[in-house]
Amino acid sequence: MTATQSNEKSFKDKEKPSQIRSSNMIAAKAVSDSIRTSLGPKGMDKMIQSANGDVTITNDGATILKQMQVTHPAAKMLVELSKAQDIEAGDGTTTVVVIAGSLLDASQKLLLKGLHPTRISDAFQSAA
Repeated sequence: MTATQSNEKSFKDKEKPSQIRSSNMIAAKAVSDSIRTSLGPKGMDKMIQSANGDVTITNDGATILKQMQVTHPAAKMLVELSKAQDIEAGDGTTTVVVIAGSLLDASQKLLLKGLHPTRISDAFQSAA
């Protein structure tokens, strides 16, 4: 392998993590955005049809997330986050997912400005 081939391979490898990161953020934000409109006193109801044809109408975020068939690992993490919130506090399941989606949106904007993911993570830790 020549030096040029080695440089080309390492250049391609550096692009892959950012594509994966972007894919994860898009999937997680899609879950967050799907239940965002059900939050609050003016939250809209969602109609969910299961595989066997049963229809559920609800504006409860936890119920919506339980009924969603999420396959993407990052999106599944948001569903698990909602379950953990329900176990720990018994409330705030929709809010915690919406906040996580907002933090991911802010992170994506910072990544597009060129900030390193570690710096963004450290800043969130400092803010917490």
